Amino acid sequence: MKWLEKKWVSIPLLWVTVILIWQLGALIYGPDVIPGPWHTILGARELIADGTLMEYIGISFTRVLAGWVLGSIIAIPVGLIIGKVHLIRLFAEPFLNFIRFIPPIAFITLFLVWFGIGEQSKIALIMYATFFIVVLNTLTGVLSVEEDKIRSARSMGANERQILLHVIVPATTPYIFTGVRLAMGTSYMAIIGAEMIASNEGVGYLIWNSRLFFRTDWIFVGLISLGFMGFLTDRLFNWFGRRVLYRYGVIGGAKRV
Repeated sequence: MKWLEKKWVSIPLLWVTVILIWQLGALIYGPDVIPGPWHTILGARELIADGTLMEYIGISFTRVLAGWVLGSIIAIPVGLIIGKVHLIRLFAEPFLNFIRFIPPIAFITLFLVWFGIGEQSKIALIMYATFFIVVLNTLTGVLSVEEDKIRSARSMGANERQILLHVIVPATTPYIFTGVRLAMGTSYMAIIGAEMIASNEGVGYLIWNSRLFFRTDWIFVGLISLGFMGFLTDRLFNWFGRRVLYRYGVIGGAKRV
C-alpha cells in the first residue's frame, strides 16, 4: 500500500474519486439539481464563448488582489507596533478580539453607504477581511520572540529600531506569512458576498445571478473557478515564500519547527 503515499498516485486517485462521486450525484438527482462534469463543461463553454467567464474572473481577482495587498501592507506595521508597545497593546488587543468576530459580510451595507457602490466599497471590505487576521498573526509573532534574543541584542548596543528590524521582524516573518496566506482565503469569501449583493459583475454576481435562470451548471462553473483562483494564488504565494523567505524559516507556507 506504500504506492498510495506517492503524490503522483494519490492526487490523481483523489480527483478521480471526487469526479465519480460528483457524477453519481448527478445521475441520482438529475442535472437540474447537480449538473455532472460534462454538463458543467458545456456551461463553461457557453460562458467562455461570450467572454463572460474570463471577464468576471479578472474582475474578481483584481478586487481580491487590491484589497488583500493593501490590507496586508497596513496590517503588518500595525501588528508590529501593537506587539512591541505594551501600552498600545493593552488598549488595542481587547478591541481586536471584539471586532474580529464580526464577519465582513455584515459590513456590506455600511461600506456601500460610506464608500459608494463602486470599487472602493468592495476593496475596503476585502481590506477589512484581511486586516484583522494579519494583525493578530503579526502580534502573535512579536509576542513569541524570545526575550533572550532581545536582551542579547541590547547587550551588543542595538537600539530599539535595530532590535525591531534585525530581531523582531525576522523572527515574526513566518507568522506574518501565515497570516497573509490565511487572509487570502477570507478575501475570496468577502468578495463573493459583496458581488452577490452589490455588484453586476464578477464571479459572485455570476453565481448569484444564475439562480434566476436556474442554471446550476453556471453556478458550478463559478464555484470551480473560485477554487482554481484561490488554489493558483495560494501556490504562487507559497512559491514566493519558499524562494524568498526561506531564510526566515518559511517552508511551503509554514513555520519551521
